[in-house]
Amino acid sequence: MYPDELRYTAEHEWVRVTDGGTVVFGITHYAQEALGDIVFVSLPSAGAALVAGSACGEVESTKSVSDIYAPVSGSVVAVNGALDGSPEMVNSDPYGSGWMVELQPADMDALAGLLTPAEYRALVEKA
Repeated sequence: MYPDELRYTAEHEWVRVTDGGTVVFGITHYAQEALGDIVFVSLPSAGAALVAGSACGEVESTKSVSDIYAPVSGSVVAVNGALDGSPEMVNSDPYGSGWMVELQPADMDALAGLLTPAEYRALVEKA
């Protein structure tokens, strides 16, 4: 449920470092399960500057609307446009086709401050 090659935030985002030195992020399995059926995703525009910990988008489900938070500061390289027509991909494949944003981090060292898979598992098991 929480792949070992990823890092996580306490706000339930996952982060994957790409071979090209960017990071891709989305919401975790735990988050999508808590939200229920996702019906709409609002993402930042390419080129937008994101600040770590700040809201950068929203996920709307049949239950509620929740903010998406930037895991690290940086510039948006790309967003997953497929979610416009198929937001349910976040439910069916949160770590794959349900990715949300690709970001060029301002500081790769900031990734060290994110949660390890073990730390994230411990966080959600308390919830």
